[in-house]
Amino acid sequence: MNRARTKIVGSTGQMRRPLALLLLALGLLTITACGGSATSTPASGAGGPATTAPTAAATRAATAAATAATGGASPTRAASPAGSPAGAGATPNTAIKISGKQGDADTLNAAGATFPAPLYSKWFDEYAKLTTVKVNYQANGSGAGKKGITDQSVDFAGSDSFMTDQELADAKTKCGDTVLHFPSALGAIVVTYNVPGQENTKLKMDGDTIAGIFLGDINKWNDQKLKDLNPGVNLPNQDIIVVHRSDGSGTTDNFTSYLAAVNQKWASGPKSGTSVNWPVGIGASGNQGVAGELKNNPNSVGYVEQNFADQQKLPYADVKNKAGKFVTPSLPGVTAAAQAFAPTAPADFRFKIVNADGDTSYPISVLTYLLVCPKQTDQAKAVAITRLFWWAIHDGQQFSEALDYAKLPDGFVVKEEQLINQITVNGQKAFPGK
Repeated sequence: MNRARTKIVGSTGQMRRPLALLLLALGLLTITACGGSATSTPASGAGGPATTAPTAAATRAATAAATAATGGASPTRAASPAGSPAGAGATPNTAIKISGKQGDADTLNAAGATFPAPLYSKWFDEYAKLTTVKVNYQANGSGAGKKGITDQSVDFAGSDSFMTDQELADAKTKCGDTVLHFPSALGAIVVTYNVPGQENTKLKMDGDTIAGIFLGDINKWNDQKLKDLNPGVNLPNQDIIVVHRSDGSGTTDNFTSYLAAVNQKWASGPKSGTSVNWPVGIGASGNQGVAGELKNNPNSVGYVEQNFADQQKLPYADVKNKAGKFVTPSLPGVTAAAQAFAPTAPADFRFKIVNADGDTSYPISVLTYLLVCPKQTDQAKAVAITRLFWWAIHDGQQFSEALDYAKLPDGFVVKEEQLINQITVNGQKAFPGK
């Protein structure tokens, strides 16, 4: 938390009492603004840093004292750095452990992104063992997840792309307030291929070459641009079969955002989005569908999440990053990309981590989100959602790396603790704090 610095002018004797009052006032403001108390004891049921505003009485008292100390001028407090997510550099609350039931609903229904589906499957299986709460998650794409949260046909949703301002406005009618975005994991989108005879070859690609392939400008595997990037590799004189997503997809949104960031023709042509007008190629539904088409079509190329490529035993390219280094998709590379963007990340987490700075950053990295309405109306479901989310961003992270996902940075977790405490049900905080 940033504290404003007030310059005191005048003699020491003249300013001693006002200075004392000012310091007392600033201390009160600091304590109340951070959700604490004079003894630093958290409120009952608090699940992390408090997010409520200072009490009216405390604020009035602090303001009056500070105003008297400054000769009638209202005190000010420095704002958080623009774009920085609150909680950056802080430590997550590990004291609260979720187990058993605390008035939760027996079942939650959710739908959306396919990218985190393997992780969510593991999460929800482990969570059911821990609490008996069953989560039915339908991995039908980020577009379907956004639609589900917008029309309230699901209790929460998954998406690999954040909701646009218009999508948030559309969802607000039934949601009652602005949908909250909870990053749940980080991962890599890989450029994967099925080139006979090159199954064990690590091909190299750069942004212009990848864009050229998906634009249809590079349509043979032995194109000179590919050969220049891969000297000594026997690339065949065969047509490249492009495979892309046919459904609304956060994976597509992030992949095309990368293409638009590195290639002007793509930026002015297909652009980026969950669905785009692909110049060439065949479509398939979901990451699993794309991976299946790649396996069944020799000389094909496509984009999927790293975990799907690993599961299907498909090779994937090293990609040249913004620093000019060829980087193999990896969890450290994804983490480096997230860290590169962290200083300017918005507090609502609506940002992308493609084409990041840094020698080790993997350039096609992605955040995946859980989406939920902050104003709930069903008590049991509200309790179940908030307890599940708390578990997911804390204990659930232990399952990430084994499934090819990077863990959330601590600064993200702290901010998400605050967001969980903003979820209400019938005007009261939903999270029971245990």
